[in-house]
Amino acid sequence: MENPKREFLRHSLATLAYRGNRTLTGAPEGFGDFRPAEGTRSAAEILAHIGDLLDWAIALSQGRHEWRESLPMPWLGEIQRVFAAIQLLDAYLASAEPLLCSEERILQGPVADALTHFGQIALLRRMAGSPVRPENYFRADIVAGVIEYDR
Repeated sequence: MENPKREFLRHSLATLAYRGNRTLTGAPEGFGDFRPAEGTRSAAEILAHIGDLLDWAIALSQGRHEWRESLPMPWLGEIQRVFAAIQLLDAYLASAEPLLCSEERILQGPVADALTHFGQIALLRRMAGSPVRPENYFRADIVAGVIEYDR
């Protein structure tokens, strides 16, 4: 019998990937370096933090509380890293491997934080003069296990 909490967490990851895809696709050249003011994180630094959150979620799933703060890679490298981490976490959740941290903790910690940070990147896109095209996310065709980046 499938675990409904695990399936809901997988749907949450697919939602994260979908929103991340919408936020990152079509970002202008050099956008990764954009920061609204001195002392704030650049878009690439925020994206690197999302990657760190997802790495942490994978570690938590496997029973390890390991946090690593990484320096940002070039923009496209960070995008690839984030989507690879979402895919890895989803694959772990889809497997028969035991989940060594509750679904609720993974959702309320790293996944919810990552959603917040994609929202920050969307705000930076608008500030940089390249707003994300609006969409009704309620109507979006989001399916657990579908983790894609369009470019």
